[in-house]
Amino acid sequence: MLRLLLLAPLVCSGASFSLSDKPVSVLLQENAGKISTLRDAAAAVSADAPSDGVFYLRYCLDPSLDDADAKAKVEANVGWRSSDEGRLICDAARRAIADAMSDGGWSNAPVRSAAPKASVVNDFITSDSIITTHSRQGDLAYCVRSSNIDVDAMMSKISQSDMESFFLYAKEINAVVADLRSAETDRLVCVFTVNDLSGVKLVGGDASFRKALSASSQKANELYPSLSGPTLLLNLPRLLGALAKLFTPLFPAEVRKKLKFVQGPLSDVDSLSELFADGPKREKFMNELDEHIYSDK
Repeated sequence: MLRLLLLAPLVCSGASFSLSDKPVSVLLQENAGKISTLRDAAAAVSADAPSDGVFYLRYCLDPSLDDADAKAKVEANVGWRSSDEGRLICDAARRAIADAMSDGGWSNAPVRSAAPKASVVNDFITSDSIITTHSRQGDLAYCVRSSNIDVDAMMSKISQSDMESFFLYAKEINAVVADLRSAETDRLVCVFTVNDLSGVKLVGGDASFRKALSASSQKANELYPSLSGPTLLLNLPRLLGALAKLFTPLFPAEVRKKLKFVQGPLSDVDSLSELFADGPKREKFMNELDEHIYSDK
């Protein structure tokens, strides 16, 4: 079972979700010409550009990108990967994944130890507060309970810039794993977020943490097209829920349909690590994902 203790930027999509109904093998064949063009464009920027076809396929499947846009986005992505920041993050992620899979399964220890500022962050981000597991359909699910993180204490020991790097490292890890699983299962895998807001503070807290999360989210949206799936916002406090209901109708319909507020799931789970073990709590959670993400209801 996949067990990644990583915190993801919040990105949304709709219910009854699927990135594509077609097998990955078919999508790769249908987009072979575009993938070849994008791969050549990437290679012109850096000799170390990704070679994996699924990496480029995601650009081909993004409906907001025409051919010129996709090429520009790929070139920008590879340019970032060649920068000091990008190289450190991506090289660390690549080594960590290789070590994590070295015995034929998955060991999360190399992923945690290779994270930027791991000696600080790992003291605060544990499986009580953040995990990554998978749905029955095979998509990756970030599960986050931020109220279990002592943000003020953590940010007193780490810079906003380093926190951004941690988030981007997390995104890179999950993007690579999603691409690997897509190739293995012949199904285009997405990454969705389950954000449990029970116990969250409505005001206060260290602003640099929120700024790091926002900045890394914006950058990740540029770096990882056609990857993010739905977001469930769970168990909002009463006042926060009222504010959400007040302001949600002000957004366009395309934005509104990407947001799903749900009460109940994870309310009986003390530590998110409980979702790793087969049993009633994981089974209940899987049923809730099926209902709120994959169902048309």
